Amino acid sequence: MHKRVSVVIASVLLGALLPPPLYAQTTTLTLADAISRAQQSAPALAAAEAALRAADANVDVAGLAPNPTLSYQAENVMGTGRYADFGSSERTLAVSVPIELGGKREARRRVAEAERGATQLGLNATRADITQRVTVAFIAVAAAEQRLNVMRDGHELAGQAARAAHQRVAVGKASPIEEERARVLLVNAEVKLGKAERALNLALTDLGRYTGARAPYLVAATWFESPVTARDNKEVVTLPAAAAAEARLAAASARVDAARRDRIPDLTLIAGSRRFGDSPDRAAVLGISIPLPLFNRGSQALARSQADYERVQAERGAAMQEVEQALSHAQVDVADALAAAEAARGPALAAAEEAARIARLGYSAGKFPQLELIEAERALTETREAAIDALAAFHTAQAHLAYLRGSIAPLYKD
Repeated sequence: MHKRVSVVIASVLLGALLPPPLYAQTTTLTLADAISRAQQSAPALAAAEAALRAADANVDVAGLAPNPTLSYQAENVMGTGRYADFGSSERTLAVSVPIELGGKREARRRVAEAERGATQLGLNATRADITQRVTVAFIAVAAAEQRLNVMRDGHELAGQAARAAHQRVAVGKASPIEEERARVLLVNAEVKLGKAERALNLALTDLGRYTGARAPYLVAATWFESPVTARDNKEVVTLPAAAAAEARLAAASARVDAARRDRIPDLTLIAGSRRFGDSPDRAAVLGISIPLPLFNRGSQALARSQADYERVQAERGAAMQEVEQALSHAQVDVADALAAAEAARGPALAAAEEAARIARLGYSAGKFPQLELIEAERALTETREAAIDALAAFHTAQAHLAYLRGSIAPLYKD
């Protein structure tokens, strides 16, 4: 007795000297926190933002006028007689200014703006994709925590059943087979508990890769056990995938117009000053040049852009079909998952809990055989696991539907 008291006192003193346990420092992560963290650190989002900055710069470049050219010429030099040196040369300083015709600059700018719009939609799609990935990972953690609780309860009940079987065998009310059977169930419960713990650790690690959160941490998901349809975004008019297809088509159309305008030759105006040899006399030099479209008339480039437009137009039609089909399937998946979740959490779960409770009481009182208790506990565990799976499937289906709609906000308010 004194030895036991000493051990307790030593444990208390040691606990006072050591730092607080890890669980005291555990942080809680909500779905909104997880999405916010992922949006701040996701490499894919950084790449999409860089692409948007490049598109912005491309719009500025497309609106710039072509640079003038400054030229200097020396004629009648390095010859013979009075032209043996540079003294009698004719020197001309001129500036050449390209004049774009046919609205080429505005056409280039429209192409760049259309491409920027497509890039902006790509950035929004990346944000929605990150939101979906984090939400699914968060749901996996919440489901893993629920499964771990079920396995812990099963392990505790298996331990109680093993102790009850041992007592019944000890007093001669049951055969040793019951005790051995109870031990087997306890071992199996320990295996399932270890598997659930590893699954939770893996789910936390996966979520941590998106958010940067490090274990130990917990997730706050009070909404997980409530199969409530997420708030619908009624402001959505065009689905993101459809909008992206429209943006690609607009960019292709702008490139066709730019290629058509590129066929119009540009002018180059030349103005300068010429000095004649040793004479102080000067004269103006004026000129104009225009390319002759003899070999490259731009028809091939126009044909290429038109073919590209037709390709994008066909892809747009296919994308519209896929978007409508994906949205219809996602809505049905949500409805099916909601029905399954409500059914799994309803009368079936209540009946399984009541049957297990009665079987435990009856077995402890020696009124029910052990096999009935085992069957009742097994049915309860399977029903609880099915309810968790149904809830996870429901929330995952809602996350996918929100992604198709382009939502970047958390599905639920914590």
